Amino acid sequence: MADRRRIEAAFDRIVRENRFTIAVVFPLVGTAMLVASAEGWVGPPWRFNPLLVLSGTLVMRAPLLAGVAPLVGRREAAGLLALTAYTYAVEVVGVATGLPYGEFTYGVSLGPMIAGVPAALPVFFFPLVLNSYLLVLLLDGGRSTRFVRALAAVAVVVAVDLVLDPGAVALGFWAYEGGGPFYGVPLSNYAGWLLSAGVAIALVEATFDADAVRARLAACEFALDDLVSFVLLWGTVNVAYGNWVAVAVAGAFLAALIRADRFDFRVAALA
Repeated sequence: MADRRRIEAAFDRIVRENRFTIAVVFPLVGTAMLVASAEGWVGPPWRFNPLLVLSGTLVMRAPLLAGVAPLVGRREAAGLLALTAYTYAVEVVGVATGLPYGEFTYGVSLGPMIAGVPAALPVFFFPLVLNSYLLVLLLDGGRSTRFVRALAAVAVVVAVDLVLDPGAVALGFWAYEGGGPFYGVPLSNYAGWLLSAGVAIALVEATFDADAVRARLAACEFALDDLVSFVLLWGTVNVAYGNWVAVAVAGAFLAALIRADRFDFRVAALA
């Protein structure tokens, strides 16, 4: 246990000392590389290089991993394993049947595939759920019931996907058959997210102690930096493609994080 605490403290220190690089530099460089790949401005081996995409994503996930790690015991680990299984299951069903999101196909390799879905899928899926849950607990302050808190977290997940999916479709990461009214995304996608996010949030709510999470958020100023990097990356991708509603949603997330004193660009740059 003492060794684990030392490792967690070291991880915290690394993230804290590199907040600006992780939360600002990486997503902006990532946007440049992704747009250049999509527009054909770079060729192999740089164009949508799966190793670069995955390694860059893992770096941006570091604040979330460091923030959540001290909270994970046996029960929480079991919940995360169940969430992993659910993540693969819902995506495999989605690719095979079009349910619950609508019929879609992957257009860019995101690394090795398992049953038609990226093996690294949890790396991309978990932050949508965990960041949304953390943000709701931060803003909730313990005032809401568990049910209301869960509903709010589901709504935040859907709002996060309002930023993600239009950008991903614009880049060609995936495409929906027949397109859709929201920058090529069908409304069925968001109806599907209400269902899939509901199950995912229920798993997190059932296995994590909300009071312990709030205490960690109070002690860990960078726990939501992964959400900062997310909205910077996908917000700027949407700027590049003129998806202005998605840009506005990303801006609202960033403004909320700054007003909640979760990220100060000047302080992070000087860290």
